[in-house]
Amino acid sequence: MRRLTRKKALTLVKELDAFPKVPDSYVESTASGGTVSLIAFTLMAALAFLEFFVYRDTWMKYEYEVDRDYSSKLRINVDITVAMRCQYIGADVLDLAETMVASDGLIYEAANFELSPQQRLWHMTLLHIQERLKVEHALQDVLFKAAIKGVPPAQTQSDDSSTSLSACRIHGHVYVNKVAGNFHITVGKSIPHPRGHAHLAALVSHDTYNFSHRIDHLSFGEAVPGLISPLDGTEKVAADPNHMFQYFITIVPTKLNTYKVSAETHQYAVTEQDRVINHAAGSHGVSGIFMKYDISSLMVKVTEQHMPLWQFLVRLCGIIGGIFSTTGMLHGVVGFLVDVICCRFQMGVYSHLKEQPNSEPTENLAQ
Repeated sequence: MRRLTRKKALTLVKELDAFPKVPDSYVESTASGGTVSLIAFTLMAALAFLEFFVYRDTWMKYEYEVDRDYSSKLRINVDITVAMRCQYIGADVLDLAETMVASDGLIYEAANFELSPQQRLWHMTLLHIQERLKVEHALQDVLFKAAIKGVPPAQTQSDDSSTSLSACRIHGHVYVNKVAGNFHITVGKSIPHPRGHAHLAALVSHDTYNFSHRIDHLSFGEAVPGLISPLDGTEKVAADPNHMFQYFITIVPTKLNTYKVSAETHQYAVTEQDRVINHAAGSHGVSGIFMKYDISSLMVKVTEQHMPLWQFLVRLCGIIGGIFSTTGMLHGVVGFLVDVICCRFQMGVYSHLKEQPNSEPTENLAQ
């Protein structure tokens, strides 16, 4: 009884076979079939090879959500060279709540405003990358994935005394509240004031004013390899001693998660404006460099993603199966058309040969 049950089950399984085996005696190999098979296998291999490169590639996914972290501090990273001596200028931050932020983390260092040949080459390369980023936004994804961290050439000090260094390099970082604020560099050192703060500008002669500057680096948050800030490499030359440069910055909190870097930082967009201070002409203000920033309430999450293995296998099976079935169908259709053409050609030849003997006796009688 068990044997009969097993035989019935085996018979049922055989009837469900979707891949019946054809005896070798019924299989005929042809040159055309071999040629089509060779073309199909070559095409399968080429597409599978290209699909493997697609599987190895990654892409960046952007998501947006509300930034709920409002109590933490925001770090401002600064590296600016101003064409004035360090004793004549001061840098500090004043936020929207009229709170003066301590700038103890900033270092004032005497420097040359003119760049060395190596530094100028680095500066021109950075400006070229900035121009390409404005045109090709996808280049930023490449920089994110590559996590390129370039180091500019070190500034070399001259052999002369510090009196020959007519510029001041202000670099370092400060921590501010996550509210809108104003980071500025202007004439005179800053002093506390009941209504905010003030700068001792009266002790500095107007003849020494020169707010030509170069922003080697300005970023917010943690320094991330591969992230080039919009103001990096910016260089401005003042046409007049009483000149005001303004940068209006919108900061966007960013969470970056790639296969090489995982960090929380900030990106920003900027618009700029500069004008000459001339009270007689109605252009009022204070000479200096002013960076007014505001923080967006939205956070951007940038995640590097990769094609799953199962999706790669499904696409690979689709390529192999599609090419195999398509080439087999095309080979059958082409073979059928060839057989029809050959059959008609043979019928035409046979009819011509059949009519030819009937015409020969007529020609003999005529002779």
